Amino acid sequence: MQTSEKPINWRGTSLRDLCDESLFPPDARREAGRQLSQVQFGLDPDHWKPFNEVGSGAKEIIVDQQDGWYRVIYLAKFAEAVYVLHCFKKKTNATSKQDKALAKARYDGVIAERNAT
Repeated sequence: MQTSEKPINWRGTSLRDLCDESLFPPDARREAGRQLSQVQFGLDPDHWKPFNEVGSGAKEIIVDQQDGWYRVIYLAKFAEAVYVLHCFKKKTNATSKQDKALAKARYDGVIAERNAT
């Protein structure tokens, strides 16, 4: 566990999506925020799984509520920040190709930026 809090680097529309009550109702948003806070201090979220389809080290926070299934895909393997790649509501048991592709594109952008410096 680390003692300092990593900043969050929100990619694309991920912050706007998380704050949009039509996508993330208040209880789901609050729980996602609590889980992200744990990640910022080097802890695992309470309910997560690896999401290597997006890229090496990508993980998915799982927030299941009565009104839906919510997900936050993030990357925390780098020292400088927690990169939040995508926040969305699942509509089926499988993650859609569109959601995977968006998270993958944002993951690739993080890697490209890091390689450019």
